[in-house]
Amino acid sequence: MEKKSEDKRSAGFSFGLPISSSSFVPVSNPSPPALTLTSSSFTISSQLQNDSTKEKKKEKPVGIPGFQSKLDSQWRDVQWTEEQKKSLMKAVSSYRPSCKDVYQARVLLLGPVRSGKSSFISSVQSVFNGRVTNRAMVGSSFNTSFTKKLQSFNIRGQKGEENTGLVLCDIMGLGDGETTGLTLHDILSVIKGHVPEGHKFSPDQPVGTETAGYVKTPSLRDRIHCVAFMVDALKISSCHKGFGSTFKELREFISELGVHQVALLTHVDQICPETAKDVSNVYKSLSVRETMNKAGALLGMSTSYIVPVKNYASELDLDLNTDVLLLSAVDHILQYVDMFFQDCAPRHPGSKLTI
Repeated sequence: MEKKSEDKRSAGFSFGLPISSSSFVPVSNPSPPALTLTSSSFTISSQLQNDSTKEKKKEKPVGIPGFQSKLDSQWRDVQWTEEQKKSLMKAVSSYRPSCKDVYQARVLLLGPVRSGKSSFISSVQSVFNGRVTNRAMVGSSFNTSFTKKLQSFNIRGQKGEENTGLVLCDIMGLGDGETTGLTLHDILSVIKGHVPEGHKFSPDQPVGTETAGYVKTPSLRDRIHCVAFMVDALKISSCHKGFGSTFKELREFISELGVHQVALLTHVDQICPETAKDVSNVYKSLSVRETMNKAGALLGMSTSYIVPVKNYASELDLDLNTDVLLLSAVDHILQYVDMFFQDCAPRHPGSKLTI
């Protein structure tokens, strides 16, 4: 991996596996990209941070007079009914990995600061709790990540039911300021299963054999089985093209590990007034569809891998349509988790599983 990381370079980016803080070499670029991945850390430029601060002032999505923002029919077929919600809840709660040696599917949520990772975890758990709860703590800072360590959340079933077979893993946001953030090395270490639960990340102390609790020989149970990129719909248009280059190169490294990836487009209610009024309009929204296409271009993936979500934020009560959208996203993720286990399945009876 070190060899590849040294060979694969693009303008303004330097992928590497840091050994110590002294190995950091600044990237010289007169116009830094919105997100810079160096051998030390991901960083978001001050321009993107300023854009993020401006979003704080926005109270409601603004429509353009005379502009058609809503289609007559959905461009993806979704049933917004109580029956569909129950069906999705049953599918998620009864899910178990197809690999007999793995009891829970581990999904890593990966994205910039305030892209909605922790909120998604809390929102999904809220659906099963029957009320809005904040299981994964969510911060209020617009420039720094509230989550600093690896935290795994087993999605609990409804009252009286067993836990689901799904674990959502929360991690520090990409680009946590100018001097701190996740390194490529640490991200890949998490996916490979080397990083212990609760490990606090620091760009000056990359994960290694000397790390407390380091898993030297991770089993399939320790690994990440799918990566879900979290993309903020509000910030797609303001992203520098270098931001996309970073994601695309990161995706290449993850793909080489045999891990499938999907993307969740968050805050869709804040870019479309019709969706803000009624979440069931999300697949009739032209602005959401256009933003999803932009997200696909940014990530270098087909829009068939991308689904929109609306997390619970200020609400106190659940909403049927929001629940269906959240559960549909989880069901989408689980499809790609299954692909991972299918890819890992022995081709011949009696053969050993090697990854």
